Amino acid sequence: MRPKTLRLLTLIGLTCCLNLHAQETKVTPRLTEHNIEEVVAAMTLEEKAMMLTGNMAGIGTAAAAGDMIGRTEILVPGAAGTTFPIARLGIPPTVMADGPAGLRIDPTRNGDDRTYYCTGFPTGICLAASWNTALVECVGEAIGNEVREYGADVLLAPGMNIMRHPLCGRNFEYYSEDPLLAGKIAAAYVRGVQQNGVGTSIKHFVANNQETNRMNNDARISQRALREIYLRPFEIAVKEAKPWTVMSSYNKVNGVYTQDSHDLLTNTLRHEWGYEGIVVTDWTMPRKAAMQIAAGNDLLMPGLPQQQADIIQAVKDGTLKIEDVDQGVKRVLAYIVKTPRFQHYAFSNQPDLKAHATVARQSAAEGMVLLKNDEHTLPLLSRRGQGWSDPSSEMRIALFGINSYDLLAGGTGSG
Repeated sequence: MRPKTLRLLTLIGLTCCLNLHAQETKVTPRLTEHNIEEVVAAMTLEEKAMMLTGNMAGIGTAAAAGDMIGRTEILVPGAAGTTFPIARLGIPPTVMADGPAGLRIDPTRNGDDRTYYCTGFPTGICLAASWNTALVECVGEAIGNEVREYGADVLLAPGMNIMRHPLCGRNFEYYSEDPLLAGKIAAAYVRGVQQNGVGTSIKHFVANNQETNRMNNDARISQRALREIYLRPFEIAVKEAKPWTVMSSYNKVNGVYTQDSHDLLTNTLRHEWGYEGIVVTDWTMPRKAAMQIAAGNDLLMPGLPQQQADIIQAVKDGTLKIEDVDQGVKRVLAYIVKTPRFQHYAFSNQPDLKAHATVARQSAAEGMVLLKNDEHTLPLLSRRGQGWSDPSSEMRIALFGINSYDLLAGGTGSG
């Protein structure tokens, strides 16, 4: 063999050895608040798809049956869902839990003699009736303490849609017919909760204002009404309180699902209002995952394997840009590094429930409105036609609805 050829083969061999050594000694990054770009670059496509979907393991049967999923046993029993962990990159799971009238988790657990009760705070409609943002901020601070001490990272609240329809099943969770009042109360609630180092999720963005066909309703709204009434509360809360997450709603607006609307989730929310947090879908069974990610959702909840598969396939066939995937993953990681669970907070499972009961009592009293029946304006008359003011009169009052005889402390929905 010629000397020149021998030298060339030796050089090639040395290069190969060096490359192999470099690969062997390359350290897999572990997530910190300063290396998010590096961690994303180290992820596989499958791992990126995991970060963009919730971790609702073991719910395939219920989902296939069409049941609405909003409960998990992972980490904090009774919470609404979790994000995916990726141990090799130092990414822990995080916990998201309902709801607007106080943290909702399981108060008792199998095989555990301890209790995990949470304070039942006044509903949104009562808080808004106080017109007291300082008080609402105190309520939020108390709720946020329970979120933190029970091991959750995000409270899926406040609900802040406009009360447009009297039969909306979540009017009790919402604040007002007035966008300014709703926005200011929501901003105060968010500030209070997030003082504890945990996040909120303002919802349901946007125009989820009726119960009939709530998951698929098409709200037809003029641009002026949309801007001045339905979007305004969210704009106030985003700009004044900087919530960690925004929840995209079930419904359509003017023919397009909000979860598919690039105009709402990216142009309006991010570009116009400067929102920097993550967008989480409401707990929706799979729709079009690629379109949802491209529109500006960062986390599809509750999260199913089908959604991950759809994202992976869409990237491979070119219908979803990898840049959109990476952007969503970066936002999710930026959220995760802020959470108590990432920061290894040693939660106590013992919030100060006695102090929080005092806050709940005060806020409930301030939200009540007592009507004075001057000159018998209200039609409250006795059988004898005498006025309420006559102590000898016998009153007959008809009470309608289940709450007239059987108290529903928590309502339904996420409350």
